[in-house]
Amino acid sequence: MVRLKPEQLENSLNKKIAPVYLITGDEPLQLGETADLIRKVAKKAGYDTREVFSAETGFEWNELIVAADSLSLFADKKILDLRMPSAKPGTEGAKVLTEYCKRVPDDTLLLITLPKLASASLKTKWIQAIDQVGVIIQIWPLDGAALVQWLQRRAQSRGLQIEQEGIKALASRIEGNLLAASQEIEKLYILHGTAAISKQAVEDAVADSARFDVFKLTDSVLTGRMTRSVKILNGLKAEGLAAPVVVWALAREIRLLINIKTAIEQGQNKEAVFKSFRLWDKRKQIINAALSRLDMQTLHKALLLSGKADRQIKGREQGDYWETLLQLCLLLKAL
Repeated sequence: MVRLKPEQLENSLNKKIAPVYLITGDEPLQLGETADLIRKVAKKAGYDTREVFSAETGFEWNELIVAADSLSLFADKKILDLRMPSAKPGTEGAKVLTEYCKRVPDDTLLLITLPKLASASLKTKWIQAIDQVGVIIQIWPLDGAALVQWLQRRAQSRGLQIEQEGIKALASRIEGNLLAASQEIEKLYILHGTAAISKQAVEDAVADSARFDVFKLTDSVLTGRMTRSVKILNGLKAEGLAAPVVVWALAREIRLLINIKTAIEQGQNKEAVFKSFRLWDKRKQIINAALSRLDMQTLHKALLLSGKADRQIKGREQGDYWETLLQLCLLLKAL
């Protein structure tokens, strides 16, 4: 059994590349960069071929087995890049992944990325099968001292010399949004290079990303504050934020509401459910407001709209994805 934190991954990869990696979490920057690191190191080790699979509704899990069993024309090492929009693969998916781990193919690396796994999921057979042969990396949102340490590592890797109080000022401005933090560190590098950077310099240069923050958008949507939600959405569009980040944030909240509502409807205690999803007090209030206002039918419609926006962004469906995102926000106002 190998469980790693994101910051431990590079040393582990330099020692040995495992046949299976599973990355789970709801923080997009760390999730994406962790997967990028695995692909980068694997490519240097000769894994030149990559096949991408998206386990959306209707996905044929047998395709994964066929790809694993097939040899490329030049018998290259290859990466099977499996992206799961849900942390639950279903009966068929769980069976395929379990069987895959029982007979891991030679010269093949299976990379799985998916949202945060619930504690109960870590005890399932398919996760235990991955544990036997591969590496699991759990990614958590950062706050407090952990966020400050992450910012210090990020700044140092970019060659920046930011004083401790400056790092703390940066942490307070970005409010846990690592995508914003990464952009602000890049801005500081452009402005100051490798020169020492004071707290005042940070405060002068760093925009208040909370003003039109994507997480402020989700909070406004969940509490039914539509005027503010539309204003923030337009602000994000105007500031050039990547639309996939907005889709990810809204879809994540919709899935969370569906999972919580399902558990409560099955008779589980609400507080126990909130605890299992690691909701802190402020988040409980926001989620509660949404649960009391939105029914399951509306949530499923919202999830379909988020899928539509995603397809429009990728060019798989015609239409303006920003307009679809606006429709999504308005739908979640509900009653």
